Amino acid sequence: MEFPTHIVSAGGIVEDGNGNVLLVKAHDDGWVYPGGITEVGENLINGVIREIKEESGIDATVSHLVSIVSNTAIHKWHDGVTDVPTKVMFDFVCKAVGGELATSDETSECRWVPKENVLDLITLPAIRLRYEAYLNFNGSVNYMEYFTASTSECNVKLQRRV
Repeated sequence: MEFPTHIVSAGGIVEDGNGNVLLVKAHDDGWVYPGGITEVGENLINGVIREIKEESGIDATVSHLVSIVSNTAIHKWHDGVTDVPTKVMFDFVCKAVGGELATSDETSECRWVPKENVLDLITLPAIRLRYEAYLNFNGSVNYMEYFTASTSECNVKLQRRV
């Protein structure tokens, strides 16, 4: 039997306690909230905390899970050659507990943005959809399935509260 390949990642919507959310400007994707692929042997909580620190310099703790998202598309990476397999993503609300804003190899800018202005900066349809799930969070975890043939489109196949 051959096991399927999936990317497992975690995103952190980091709140500062003053109505702001942390955004980072990724070299290939524009403004996004921090997150990325968990490493081999790493759990989701440690992975999202690590990604937040690496991408922004901010120390954070995880508050709660907002969304579980499946991207069932296989598409080309930014290099136009490498196939990106299907992904399962877990989005968490996090609280900033220290650190200072700093860029990284993956980011060119990072800033605190008023929660209600975040969608003015995020242009990727899939990231916008996931951030909207955070804005509409009612205590039930949101599950979404979408298909992205490219970073500029996002076709929602399923969305429900679980």
